[in-house]
Amino acid sequence: MHQRLIIIAALGSACMLAAAFGFQYIGELPPCKMCIWQRWPHGAAIAIGLIGALVYHRAIALLGAAAALTTAVIGVYHAGVEQDWWEGPTTCTSGPVGDLSVQDLLTKILEAPLVRCDEIPWDLFGVSMAGWNAIVSFGLVAIWLAAATRR
Repeated sequence: MHQRLIIIAALGSACMLAAAFGFQYIGELPPCKMCIWQRWPHGAAIAIGLIGALVYHRAIALLGAAAALTTAVIGVYHAGVEQDWWEGPTTCTSGPVGDLSVQDLLTKILEAPLVRCDEIPWDLFGVSMAGWNAIVSFGLVAIWLAAATRR
């Protein structure tokens, strides 16, 4: 039973990555820097799930939960940046122009990211991709934690 839960959680991360790549390559929505950050923990969860499918150990399931929690937290942070609840990384969002010289303003424009983290390119029911990643990933955390418990 524990290994089945691990497989389900790892497949959940695989589906999340497949959706992200689908939006990128089929939907032509390139990812921002924070979107990429959210993908890495899903990749780690898949690798952890492959190990956990072969050999069950509670620590493996806890590592999977940590990976899923990491992407969930990044998703919450990213969704907050998109909603202007807090500032995001300056290398990924727009910021105040202030009293810049023409040259400094031109430099800022040229160094601006191609895909900004503070814009929502797609949403479903008012929830952005980052928000959906957080919601689904918190669900995956619950599955990983269920796999870590002994019954």
